[in-house]
Amino acid sequence: MDSPPSDRVGPPDLSGDPAATPLLIACALGIEQVALRSGLQSGLTGRGGRSGDAGPVTVIRTGMGPKNAERATARALGTGRNRDAVVMASGFCAGLVPGMEPGDLIVAEETRGPHGSTPCTGTGLLVEALSRALPGRTVHTGPLTGSDHVVRGPERDALRATGAVAVDMESAATLLSALSAGSRPVAAVRVVVDAPEHELVRIGTVRGGISAFRVLRAVIPAFLEWHRSLLLPRR
Repeated sequence: MDSPPSDRVGPPDLSGDPAATPLLIACALGIEQVALRSGLQSGLTGRGGRSGDAGPVTVIRTGMGPKNAERATARALGTGRNRDAVVMASGFCAGLVPGMEPGDLIVAEETRGPHGSTPCTGTGLLVEALSRALPGRTVHTGPLTGSDHVVRGPERDALRATGAVAVDMESAATLLSALSAGSRPVAAVRVVVDAPEHELVRIGTVRGGISAFRVLRAVIPAFLEWHRSLLLPRR
């Protein structure tokens, strides 16, 4: 009898049938889900309805906040085809570094939350794939920290002082929940919609939001490339 996912030691074996290793993309908001599903549909149409060599892809909306993200991720991985899925947390975020612009990309090296940090898998591969998929877009790497509320003003400076490059409310909880359900590759890629010089309360928010939406819709090919790279046979 197979052991439950939480009893596994070390990363799962991804060198078998790639069609059996799904990709689960988790986001918080309906607009994020629309962007990601739109990008996925376009990507699959361009590939004749298939995601290349990779397994099936599912985009779920968790709802806002770490508690919702934790519960929705655990539920999605609890049964069925996604039990052993590779997990990607995605959507929008607030940038912490001066000079960031709406539409910039964040590739997390680790996510940070109240229960510690979670290292991400294949950060370099993601950066390369995103640079190919979105030439000219700035890609930032570093720690992605979690919050249970929208971050404003001086709080940005305090989070930046910890070394974090961006903040959102769901990524850390999503990845921690995913690993609690069993060892697997995990990653987080976010699109900056709110930055130190471009806070959401300022004029220009709509234009920045449209830019971020378009970028989020265009990240799917990079996610699929990263996913396929994880499935290559080990030597």
